[in-house]
Amino acid sequence: MASKLDQLRNMTVVVADTGDIGAVAALKPEDCTTNPSIVLKALQSDDFAQAFKDAVAAGKGSENAVHAIADDLTVTVGAELSKLVPGRVSTEVDARLSFDTEASIAKAKAIIAAYEARGIARDRILIKLAATWEGIEAARVLEKEGIQCNLTLIFAQAQAIACANAGVFLISPFVGRITDWYSKAEGKTYTSEEDPGVLSVRGIYDYYKSNGIKTIVMGASFRNTGQIEALAGCDRLTISPALLQELDAAEAELPRKLSADNASGIAPVSMDEGDFRWAMNEDPMATEKLAEGIRNFNKDTEKLYSLIQDALDA
Repeated sequence: MASKLDQLRNMTVVVADTGDIGAVAALKPEDCTTNPSIVLKALQSDDFAQAFKDAVAAGKGSENAVHAIADDLTVTVGAELSKLVPGRVSTEVDARLSFDTEASIAKAKAIIAAYEARGIARDRILIKLAATWEGIEAARVLEKEGIQCNLTLIFAQAQAIACANAGVFLISPFVGRITDWYSKAEGKTYTSEEDPGVLSVRGIYDYYKSNGIKTIVMGASFRNTGQIEALAGCDRLTISPALLQELDAAEAELPRKLSADNASGIAPVSMDEGDFRWAMNEDPMATEKLAEGIRNFNKDTEKLYSLIQDALDA
């Protein structure tokens, strides 16, 4: 029997949630996703030791050297990953810009220009933005200009609806972080079929397929393979190397759980800025996890800045 990973690949595009060059080469995902935490970890590995030294040497003495070097290294990680996957690599805009539409647009364009300067076409890159109202509006503009986006830190259907209305290429609804919040709040564990993170992604998938929305649903942030298996059939799933390896080693049957053919026909919902902000206000889990995710990504960006500053001072 084929492995569960191979079975999953027959119904879902499998994406690697990592900057680990060796893991990507071995597991052969279609796409790769990165974020500041993944970039930080990658740049501390032997794979990027020389690239780190070279970027610091090249950027020393430049204006805003630390930030410029960090931007260069972030694209370096993405560029190396793009050599290993046939599809796309997601690169994230600074978390600090999550509430600034114009600055997010400018940073996204700078990232695309940096990739194009290395000979990597924009259709190989997805710009990742936190799914704040401002991030979604930035994506609306970027999509119209041919820069496709991955809206991340999605914890609520309101975010997913606003992204669809903005014409976003892809969204990353998080599973594990939702489950973490409810597990702590309710003091319980869940089966895969009752897992609140799984149910959130299923609800978003159903809404999209019921309304013919083309935006891709890519489940993310998994804590175990049970959550992944419960979303088999989702458009895409971005999975850590450890869980990919676990699926690759398992040979039991993997049934399809999601299909556009089974959409419930739920009606479309209007979602202007007021609707969005009120829906988020009424969802403490989504509000808390979105803010926490932005803060944590920024913390890892600051850690990268510190590493670069230490290297410049050495």
